[in-house]
Amino acid sequence: MGAPDGSGPGPLRVASIASLTPLEELDADPFLVDSRSQHAMCARWAAERGYVVTRELLVHGLRPDHEVLWDDVDAGLVDLFVVPCDRVLNAALRSPEAFTKECARRGVRMETAGLAEPAYDTEMKARVHRRLSMPTAGYDGC
Repeated sequence: MGAPDGSGPGPLRVASIASLTPLEELDADPFLVDSRSQHAMCARWAAERGYVVTRELLVHGLRPDHEVLWDDVDAGLVDLFVVPCDRVLNAALRSPEAFTKECARRGVRMETAGLAEPAYDTEMKARVHRRLSMPTAGYDGC
């Protein structure tokens, strides 16, 4: 396992957290709905630091003690969590404050990528809408 400061063997392993926000919110906050861009931002943040994303979580209003958050940490497969921004953290987790405290208690870093969000024009919103509304039809968003 990599050391929390990045000095240990191997790159730090990152779990990215994205928000599972209903498609109905696309016009109000497209980035919060666009989980693919959220994960991409986290992956970019990790790559810039030489870290590797080993887990992508897509959640909404999850309890901060939920096992899906901690299974990979307990198994030694995740060294830190990253979210794109505070809005995503607030939507993804029921209590961001309790999650942050639990991270500190377990000695797991929690970071916010804080990179620039994509600018959503009508065409980009339409692509997100198609990708999310037609997943069973085989549409992958390309």
